[in-house]
Amino acid sequence: MKDQLGQIVRFGLVGAVNTGTFFGIYLLLHPWMPYFLAYTLAFLLAMVGSFFMNTYFTYRTRPTWKKFLLFPLTNVTNYVIQSAGLYALVTWAGLDTRIAPLVAAVVAIPFTFLLSRKILVPGRGAAAGAQASEEPAESRV
Repeated sequence: MKDQLGQIVRFGLVGAVNTGTFFGIYLLLHPWMPYFLAYTLAFLLAMVGSFFMNTYFTYRTRPTWKKFLLFPLTNVTNYVIQSAGLYALVTWAGLDTRIAPLVAAVVAIPFTFLLSRKILVPGRGAAAGAQASEEPAESRV
């Protein structure tokens, strides 16, 4: 339980950094392209950073190519929830396109935590740590 609480706190910190990174990229791209394309590119770039921050810091496991390739699956749900929220907030609620991505991101946080934990830490407790240390070196990213 204590380990899981630590993961949740670390996930929150990584999420804050990742959200700041995403939002900064989004704001840089927003003037140069349609808002939804800027959103998508910022999301993809931030997802790569999120993978490494979550493997090393949140879940304290080694990044591998397998995890790297599976990690976007954790973000599919996040992307769908955020995209639907972004569209609804801009189109139906009239929210400013510079602010709407942040509001939509808040709703997706619990889903992202649970799915990323399942991908990055496939086992539970001591078994997860043992499994992480048994990964072959050539499979590491």
